[in-house]
Amino acid sequence: MSTAATPAAPKAREDLTPLLAPKSIAVIGASRRESNMGRQILYNLIHYGFTGSVYPVNPHSPSICSVKAYPHIGELPEAVDVAIVVVPKEHVIQTIEECGQAKAKGLIVISAGFREVGGEGVGREAQLMETVRKYGLGMIGPNCMGVINADPAVAMNATFAPTMPPFGHAAFVSQSGALGLSVLDYARAYGIGISQFVSIGNSPDVDSNDLIERWETDDAVKVILMYVENFGDPRRFLSLAQRITKKKPIIVVKSGRSRAGARAASSHTGALATSDVAVDAMLAQAGVLRASSVEDLFDMAMGFGVKTPPRSRRTALLTNAGGPGILAADAMEAHGLELVELSPQTVEALRPLFPPEASIRNPLDMIASATPAGYKAALTAFLQDPAIDAVVPIFVPPFGVKQEDVCEAIVSAAQTAPDKPMLAVLMGLEGLPQGRAELHEAGMPAYIFPESAARALNALNRWREWAAREPARIVPRAVDRDRAAKILGTARHEKREQLWQVEAIELLRAYGIPVAETRFVAGPTELAADGAAVGYPLAMKLASPDITHKTDVGGVRLGIADEAALLAAYGEMMTLVKAKAPKARIDGVVLQKMVSGGRETIAGIARDAAFGAQLMFGLGGVFVEALSDVVFRIAPVDAAQAMDMLTGIRGAKVLDGVRGAPPVAKDQIAEVIVRLGQLAMEHPEIAELDINPLLAFEHGVMAVDARVRIEV
Repeated sequence: MSTAATPAAPKAREDLTPLLAPKSIAVIGASRRESNMGRQILYNLIHYGFTGSVYPVNPHSPSICSVKAYPHIGELPEAVDVAIVVVPKEHVIQTIEECGQAKAKGLIVISAGFREVGGEGVGREAQLMETVRKYGLGMIGPNCMGVINADPAVAMNATFAPTMPPFGHAAFVSQSGALGLSVLDYARAYGIGISQFVSIGNSPDVDSNDLIERWETDDAVKVILMYVENFGDPRRFLSLAQRITKKKPIIVVKSGRSRAGARAASSHTGALATSDVAVDAMLAQAGVLRASSVEDLFDMAMGFGVKTPPRSRRTALLTNAGGPGILAADAMEAHGLELVELSPQTVEALRPLFPPEASIRNPLDMIASATPAGYKAALTAFLQDPAIDAVVPIFVPPFGVKQEDVCEAIVSAAQTAPDKPMLAVLMGLEGLPQGRAELHEAGMPAYIFPESAARALNALNRWREWAAREPARIVPRAVDRDRAAKILGTARHEKREQLWQVEAIELLRAYGIPVAETRFVAGPTELAADGAAVGYPLAMKLASPDITHKTDVGGVRLGIADEAALLAAYGEMMTLVKAKAPKARIDGVVLQKMVSGGRETIAGIARDAAFGAQLMFGLGGVFVEALSDVVFRIAPVDAAQAMDMLTGIRGAKVLDGVRGAPPVAKDQIAEVIVRLGQLAMEHPEIAELDINPLLAFEHGVMAVDARVRIEV
């Protein structure tokens, strides 16, 4: 018997304070030329009021931006916390050598021309890292745009960006410098406060995992935003994010959703598992919110500017225009928000305030004649209704009503119930910036379109629901690991990539997964005796290492009632298979006790080079690849995470019973997934595994067919 291996805890990064909140900075490569990137960084440090010391380093200029310059970092009056390197790629290694000798604590390498260009750049980056490690330096970059710490106590803009975002609750890490420039422009234009911004570039040293671990305990950071192209060490990210998201939300934009890079595979699970599927699985498992675009990311980030999250999904809408109210109602429903009925007391309080043509329901349409006083009275009534936990007021500016007056009324009403969040929608030219600024200052996100508010409110609720869950607990099951190892070892010794079906069934049995009675028969002479031993009615399936989908070549017979039918079916199958697949090797057939009824599901294992073992669940049978109604998670999982997989498929209602059918034993399906996760972790030689179908009944489950591919 055995227990599951516990994943190793991620290694903590050394203190990043010298890089993120330095007290002294050297800018190596700054010059007097306005087009010089180093000069722009130096200018930003001075212009935005960096609170520490700044030293330009340039052997050809005595001063830059009216600040005394030094010919060499070794001649500075102190050992700096961070050296910003903006020199040609050919001089970067020597410059870092000099930084190490001068006792600098950290580096921000802006210079490009390393791994991102391929060829010689790969070797140049390896040499760069050798020098960094030689002196024990922490490094952000190379090929990055720098670091911003907007905390007034630091006020550091160590980037070449021409703008500085307002100080706020969000920290942002980006793997793209160009996107970083757009992000900073967007943040400033929409009034989204940034605490820290880090462009990590190639990140061979400090990476996004190091930063989110740092921000976990930073009280100035309320929400973590990420643009990533890869996660570096996905398993470390998963371990960190599962912990961090219990305290503060993480929102990710991940590029590369397409299936262009999906590999071909022999199993259903392998064919459906792509790199982006693994990303989705990991983010869902870690409670991370995934945004489909930078715009979505900032919609969500603005939402977390509320003073308190909603207590539930029960929401009310208020509008002075019917069309936007309908759009908002559609968006709320699409995002799983509940537009509750107003209580009789709320209706009675509202009815005298509005003309007869106003719709006193949820959404409440006050019509275009609504005044600021009407907004305040209606919102106050909404906020006092115990059935409502969040409110979305929508304002479309009619003639004669000032946006500032309406926003003042919204802010005033919000003060009557500070424990209930409001997300406003100001529909007008550029979102009515004056009113939006007033609302943001009061801790109330304001959007241009109702769909954005719905997206943000859904994100708030998703994070609240996730944070309230118990942390995952992986409890090892009692299994026969030695028996499983022997089955896999035999196949590897014989250099077989595919287990025989009987071996696959026995592998599942060793891990406590219920299986149908199964026997392998090499030839017709043993057929009658083994058929009687299995018991009729039975199924017969072809055993061939060369044929994956047996039904395509006539290699499956079901409902065989007796010995005569078995012998006849065997002869017919061999004739048909030899005609359709004449070159295929045929080892024999597998006899299996017929199992009737049950709902067909599929469960499996696939292995990814970066993410490790993935677990898959979905509706099974022959349509699994056509419908692709499956979900994935990263192994191992606990029972609650496995149950999430069951509820995460589009056809989840099939498991609950439709048209009078009873619900299936979902807890037993979840238990199979948990055990598959343990199997995957304890036997990394398993490359792919399918149980298809895994029949689900009212009181149990049974694996009928299994396919296992291993690395030999």
